[in-house]
Amino acid sequence: MNGALNEVMEFASSVGPFAVSVARVSTPLAFAALGGFLSERAGVVNISLEGKMLIGAFVGAITAHYTGNAWMGATGAALASGVLSLVYAFFAVTLRANQVVVGTALNMFALGFTPFLCNVLFETSSSTPSLPVEARFAYAPLVLVVVVAALVALVSRGTLGGLWHRFAGESPAALAAAGVGVARVRYASLFLCGVCAGLGGASLSLFLSSAFARNMTGGRGFMALAALILGKWRPVPAVLACLLFGFFDAAQIRLQGLSLWGNTTVPVQFIQILPYVLTLLLLAGFIGRARAPKALGRPFP
Repeated sequence: MNGALNEVMEFASSVGPFAVSVARVSTPLAFAALGGFLSERAGVVNISLEGKMLIGAFVGAITAHYTGNAWMGATGAALASGVLSLVYAFFAVTLRANQVVVGTALNMFALGFTPFLCNVLFETSSSTPSLPVEARFAYAPLVLVVVVAALVALVSRGTLGGLWHRFAGESPAALAAAGVGVARVRYASLFLCGVCAGLGGASLSLFLSSAFARNMTGGRGFMALAALILGKWRPVPAVLACLLFGFFDAAQIRLQGLSLWGNTTVPVQFIQILPYVLTLLLLAGFIGRARAPKALGRPFP
């Protein structure tokens, strides 16, 4: 009896920290996926989540470094990414440029600009100075992402603004016929998308880490977009998909150094690619048909 109880307690003691780890690594993905929802439900393709997260991570780290306050860092990250998203909106909505091309250009800009500015400020392009404990988050982003997800879901389904948001991506002509500016709705949606993506980036540099590191997003923006597709462009299922990807990510961290037989260990590179391989498998064969918003990627008028 005591042996069985000890086994249960040992199992619980190992599951608890792992669950917390899953929630932590899922937080940046969830913020970015919510940002992607706000953009794509309004009819604007957004593959630039990666670049917006990277800018958010950088600005969040340097703001927290100079102010010593994590909340100031997160605010700076959200605003910087929001402004960058407005620049994207100018090209994609006003100038009606190809949205995939503009998003790719923004990702490349962020990838090059962040190490350049890091070198200007700190004479190194690899990372910013490490933050003290008081300038980092403990668990606040975990609570914040739940609040943001609940607000997005409620506003999307229960308000007039949410109705406008959906019509901007499904039938912009009908929205315009009702006297609502489609461009205005898309601009607002893209700004909020940038805010969410910036918070996702700040979660990386102020929550999961203690500094900004070059290209620290590591493809998370694209994984967030995959989670949005897996969730069929709905906010709550998209966040749940992020938790699934977070589970894979946390598992690969735990599996590093795994031995299959004798003293032979599995190559760490093989373990690290597991989340991405599983993402491809899920998207390719297990989600069924996911219908994108009808006007996604189509400029209006």
